[in-house]
Amino acid sequence: MTDDRNWPDPEELERLAAALPPLVHFGTSTWTYPGWQGLVYHREYPASGAAAKMLAEYARWPLFRTVGIDSFFYRPASARTLQSYAEALPAGFPCLSKVWERITAHTFANPRERERMGQLNPDWLNADLFLNEVVGPMQEHFADHMGPLILEFQALGKKSGVGPEEFAEHLDKFFGALPRSVRYAVEIRNGDFLAEEYFAVLRQHGVAHVFNAWTRMPTIGEQLLLHDAITAPFVVSRALLTPGRSYSKAVEEFAPYDRIREESPSLRGDLAALAKASLELRIPAYLIVNNRAEGCSPLTIAAVAKRVAAG
Repeated sequence: MTDDRNWPDPEELERLAAALPPLVHFGTSTWTYPGWQGLVYHREYPASGAAAKMLAEYARWPLFRTVGIDSFFYRPASARTLQSYAEALPAGFPCLSKVWERITAHTFANPRERERMGQLNPDWLNADLFLNEVVGPMQEHFADHMGPLILEFQALGKKSGVGPEEFAEHLDKFFGALPRSVRYAVEIRNGDFLAEEYFAVLRQHGVAHVFNAWTRMPTIGEQLLLHDAITAPFVVSRALLTPGRSYSKAVEEFAPYDRIREESPSLRGDLAALAKASLELRIPAYLIVNNRAEGCSPLTIAAVAKRVAAG
């Protein structure tokens, strides 16, 4: 039976990694995927409880220089988890951790909190809660691996009463209460929030806009052209979905994420353009890719890395 997965040769990966500029950090949106067995992982792991051990092997794959930790979105990271991840990673390996949704959710939307579904969240953009439950533990147990903390905001409808101007004002107040020694990045799902006041607030506080590929957002390339959209001394991107494809549809069509299912030349070009922009500015770029973008994020990264290295 012919293997049509087109996995790169390990020696080719090593050569490609050596050709990549140090400022460019590729990584994936989480890492515990059995479909990567033989590509990224060469040990057998149990179905659960092996995240730290898998992370240790993940960090040895030649093209990975960062990783997105999505699980912290659902609950604050425990000291035990942070310590286990810190022990698994090489010194200085930066992680892009999503911030607990209690800080970023305007209304309760988690099915596990059914009794509060649809109610306003009193802790939305609560700076004290963020510092105590997120920043403090990470500084104590994960300081050597703290990349930008990503605050992901779900789409806000008109009924929320929060428009582009109000959202920018809330961000201004929130970041004004935080230490500037920590790096932050904001990811939004409202295309109309990509306004001058939004970028101005981020720039004032040295916070990055997350260039995100999402089903109902302008493309990364289009976002890059808006209002001096690089607002911090670092670049953050998350390539999650291609326009028009829902998350559930991507899961259905792309699992088990062991090959490219649908190549997106435009997405690859946009990520390479972000890398080029960061290099021209001489600032680091953290480029996260999800399996649901093309079907296999390590292979997407390999393809984009070739463009960056060639450029």
